[in-house]
Amino acid sequence: MIRDGAILMVGGFMGCGSPHKLLDEILNQGTKGLTIICNDAGLPEYGVGKLICNNRVSRLVASHIALNPVAGQKMNSGEMQVELVPQGTLAECIRSAGAGLGGVLTPTGIGTTVAEGKQIIDVKGKKYLLEEPIHADFALICGYKIDQAGNVYYRGATRNFNPLMATAADLVIAEADYIVEIGEIQQENVHTAGLFVDYIVDGGRANDGY
Repeated sequence: MIRDGAILMVGGFMGCGSPHKLLDEILNQGTKGLTIICNDAGLPEYGVGKLICNNRVSRLVASHIALNPVAGQKMNSGEMQVELVPQGTLAECIRSAGAGLGGVLTPTGIGTTVAEGKQIIDVKGKKYLLEEPIHADFALICGYKIDQAGNVYYRGATRNFNPLMATAADLVIAEADYIVEIGEIQQENVHTAGLFVDYIVDGGRANDGY
């Protein structure tokens, strides 16, 4: 379903909580010209870094790329377009898309290059940037346990951007470390409701000796 030129949100923070099996499959299928929206550029050959290092990404929207020198090289050469977005702003723009809002007002970036070309709104004497919602064709997320109805439980820090991204894409593909029966995840531990998830992919952790 993911074709050349698609816009993808990818959960994870430096690869923690990223859907690694899904990323490997995209790489294997040769999909290219992708726009990737994520927290960072991963590491070389790890997380979204695999797609970047193998020339599959034409545009990257992220908060930082410093731990992947290949991403910096591609940005400086013009081979890959990079849009750096403050991390809190990135999260809020994704959240506003999921909530159907028209954007978010933030003081972050006022007086810097972040503000170039953006609308500035005065609220009670304080200036804010209007940051528009960020939406994607696909959200690729990863959960520790996902039941057969698509309800997702994230373990520890793997939650990061995953729940937000699950609300802000046309289609959500969730990679499960473990697929469990309905009812095995306690209601209070459901972090992403199954109504957001369109497809579940077995990440194979149950067979990997974990």
